[in-house]
Amino acid sequence: MTAYEPPGGPGAEAYDAVVLAGGAARRLGGVDKPGVRVGGRSLLDRVLTACADARTTVVVAEPRATARPVLWARETPPGGGPLAALEAGLRRTTAPYVVVLSADLPFLDGGTVRRLLDALRENDGGPLTTSGRGPLTGPGRGPLTTSSRRPLTGPDGVLLTDPDGRDQPLVAAYRAESLRRRLTGLAAEHGGLAGLPLRRLTARLDLTRLPDPVASFDCDTWDDIATARARIREHGHVLDEWISAAKAELGIDLDVDTGVLLDLARDAAHGVARPAAPLTTFLVGYAAARAGGGPDAVAEAARKAAALALRWADEETSGARPAAGPAGGEPSEGRPDVAPDATPDTRPDAG
Repeated sequence: MTAYEPPGGPGAEAYDAVVLAGGAARRLGGVDKPGVRVGGRSLLDRVLTACADARTTVVVAEPRATARPVLWARETPPGGGPLAALEAGLRRTTAPYVVVLSADLPFLDGGTVRRLLDALRENDGGPLTTSGRGPLTGPGRGPLTTSSRRPLTGPDGVLLTDPDGRDQPLVAAYRAESLRRRLTGLAAEHGGLAGLPLRRLTARLDLTRLPDPVASFDCDTWDDIATARARIREHGHVLDEWISAAKAELGIDLDVDTGVLLDLARDAAHGVARPAAPLTTFLVGYAAARAGGGPDAVAEAARKAAALALRWADEETSGARPAAGPAGGEPSEGRPDVAPDATPDTRPDAG
């Protein structure tokens, strides 16, 4: 497959992602760990979703079907360990920053990836500023160009730590050049990278650490898999997990207000009939697609459908009220209530 290259946000510096997915998974009995499913999605696809806005994503493993396009790489020799795999993936990247991830992180999300990158870039210069109030300017000149930037003074990388404070170097963002330089040095010292542990690399890097007991959770054993599967079905997580899984399965990249849709489903179920809830939300989605898609289109279609459901329910609760008499007196017997703007029947033969 080809590289996935989504459009970058304004002012956002591009990053690449390297996902290491070729381990032996001995504590899982040698099973294909990246393919194990949690919440209906493989562990690898969950990680690929978290770094979906990477300019290029390289997966170091034997090629397989994935939820989105990636580049594939293999370490030399195959099974040569994490540093050899990292070097193989890094060779296919070009961005100044690289997010390095293992393929067994069930709770990693895009917000955590952005947090790692933001912390890494924190000390990098945008244009030079005065008192933090904007680009430095002067008489007869505009803002400084992007070539007038502060030197890179931040750390070599930012990684997560687990609940016990242990470093998780495969949930991290790094400066690509720092990784290349240190890996080249290690390869020269040891005659190659095969078999070297990750700590040989991290010991030579200036690293910032961010504690995150959830995103750093990795699945090394079947007990870990069971814990992950149980957690996503807890009340506070199940809807978000299900929506994320459904969007990934359907190829939808859309953030919507789930509260609006749940309120709509409730109103349709209570005010019309229970089966109206799923049917109405389907029609809202279809109408939003016809209107061009996007969160605003969904919100507008949901608003209209919710108003209709409430009008429907009002008729049911108010019943058929008799209309007032000719002079505003007692209601006329047998005349059903009509809409306020209804036009009276004035035909000659009207009863």
